[in-house]
Amino acid sequence: MGKHTGFIEYDREVPLERKPSDRLNDWGEYQEPLSKDRLEKQGARCMDCATPFCHTGIQLGKSMIGCPTNNLIPEWNDLIYRGRWKEALERLVKTNNFPEFTGRVCPAPCEGSCTVAINDSAVSIKSIERAIIDKGFAEGWITPNPPANRTGKRVAIVGSGPAGLACADQLNQMGHSVTVYERSDRIGGLLMYGIPNMKLEKDIVQRRVQLLEAEGIHFHTNMEIGKDIQANQLLVNFDAVILCTGAQKPRELLIEGRELKGIHFAMDFLTANTKSLLDSNLTDRSYISAEGKDVIVIGGGDTGADCVATALRHKCKSIVQFGKHPQLPKKRSLSNPWPEYPYTFSMDYAYEEASVQIGQDPREYSILTKRFVSDGNGHVKELHTVQIEKISDLNGNTFIQEIPGSEKIWPADLVLISIGFSGPEEELLRTFALNQEKQFGTEETSGKYATNIDGLYIAGDVRRGQSLVVWAIKEGREAAIECDKYMMRKFK
Repeated sequence: MGKHTGFIEYDREVPLERKPSDRLNDWGEYQEPLSKDRLEKQGARCMDCATPFCHTGIQLGKSMIGCPTNNLIPEWNDLIYRGRWKEALERLVKTNNFPEFTGRVCPAPCEGSCTVAINDSAVSIKSIERAIIDKGFAEGWITPNPPANRTGKRVAIVGSGPAGLACADQLNQMGHSVTVYERSDRIGGLLMYGIPNMKLEKDIVQRRVQLLEAEGIHFHTNMEIGKDIQANQLLVNFDAVILCTGAQKPRELLIEGRELKGIHFAMDFLTANTKSLLDSNLTDRSYISAEGKDVIVIGGGDTGADCVATALRHKCKSIVQFGKHPQLPKKRSLSNPWPEYPYTFSMDYAYEEASVQIGQDPREYSILTKRFVSDGNGHVKELHTVQIEKISDLNGNTFIQEIPGSEKIWPADLVLISIGFSGPEEELLRTFALNQEKQFGTEETSGKYATNIDGLYIAGDVRRGQSLVVWAIKEGREAAIECDKYMMRKFK
């Protein structure tokens, strides 16, 4: 695939980035695409590796090997190298409903499993994926394609994030009539409100929603199950129901002073900001402002980084991000071999921006928050931390140990908790009379999307727990297949 000597002749290139000093003044995407010629050279780097791990999509313990949607990566890399872009698009959309999303926000486990990456830099798979779909829209190759015939079967999907949209798309293509219910005021779920514009501009999401509508999918916003419509109504009025509501219950940080004002969950911060931005370009002030404040983000993941980038655009006074793990190595450790996803140090867009605006990388490692302290009026003014280290006993058990004398006090007007999600919201489970322990967060393999309630299915983070957009798409696609088989078998 590609040019036989391409990986030797050409170096890896990734999309250009706008200067941090420029992009900090707006909410536009921070990346800019490579030119057509440069992308075709990147496609040429895809080597004839015989067994391409990039599209295997294997879950190995806590690590991911290759693309969960099993994208036909070597095929469309080769087609790009040969300048056959429209054919590359046809291959790409066979396995991925929304490459315009994954091409922007996916951490690219495919690249971690690229054979070239054993001894060199991986093929720029993510960049090529985004370029193919963007060109498809720009050239007018992507148009509404509603099914020629309808089966008469009706499906309700609860939740319009990546799992819900992928599931709706697949079932609609099969000829079923699909209705999507979303409790927010806009369609898109995580894609709309959980990922900031700097990584995924919302007109990209809306463009896809409009395409799905043109193909026959019905969307209803401001519809909360158990409030605006009852679970039993869905189960009676539709042939099947699929829950794709995500894992929206945030993990709590139960320490002294948690009740103080000025302490918020990261997703509340991001959601309110994006909604205000879309509603009024932030003029309505209906968001949690970081302007002029000492901001601390607790949690070292991507959501925390997005909080950093958002606070910087608010013109915060200072910003620090706490992580409980040590700084990652610059190269793979022996315990993280190829073709696993590489856990290595990198400068995300937010940290580059922080280095420009406040003069340093805001991340602090191996740190534990002990307590929040009040200003005397019920608002947080500082938090206390201690450094930690991992130790192992003779039996190989690992423990966290505080380091004596490493206590520190940090000023804080705004604290954002970004330590992940514990699962779906319990109210939803009660509404459908489902048991979380038995139904959610335990399955990591395909083929088990049905629940104990006839005609009720679950997919995405609500089933497997907090995960990636690309996994949500995979789950939505597979749940659609199971749901289709159920309906066609039961309602002949």
